[in-house]
Amino acid sequence: MSQYKIIFTGPVGAGKTTAIHSISDIPPIKTDAIAMDREKSDKGTTTVAMDYGVLNLVEGEKIHLYGTPGQERFDFMWEILTVGGIGLILLLDNTRTAPFQDMKFFLDAFSEFIDNTTVAIGVTQMDLSSKPTINDYHVQLQNLGLKPAIFSVDARVKNDVSILVQALLYSLDPGLEN
Repeated sequence: MSQYKIIFTGPVGAGKTTAIHSISDIPPIKTDAIAMDREKSDKGTTTVAMDYGVLNLVEGEKIHLYGTPGQERFDFMWEILTVGGIGLILLLDNTRTAPFQDMKFFLDAFSEFIDNTTVAIGVTQMDLSSKPTINDYHVQLQNLGLKPAIFSVDARVKNDVSILVQALLYSLDPGLEN
């Protein structure tokens, strides 16, 4: 039985916990605490260590899903969680003030991991803010010399998160079947 590990990362409130919850085949494990800093105005709790879920595949294969804390002060967890990972899913909140800055920050922070694996990007909250567009993200990524899969996703919708995971897996092995 093969087991794999995918990491979900992104800024606070981008939907990491929600995405893992929507796709996990087990009740996810969360390490939320009451937000005590500037993020408190955005949401009541924040991830302080990790989120964890499991996605069961055919023939008993499993994908372990790990969500990182979004706050930079917990960045020591980022390196710990990426050990043994096969890829990164970066979630970005389109309603944040500077989503391109968020994107660049997380791509830089995880650059070594991405260089050894791959990344797929999901942009959340596009129903609340249609600008920037997915095409605008493509342009920004092109300027950085990157061409990852990027989609508009609703982290609450299992199919949206599933497509993002499938895109990540396909970028690792283009011969994979759906």
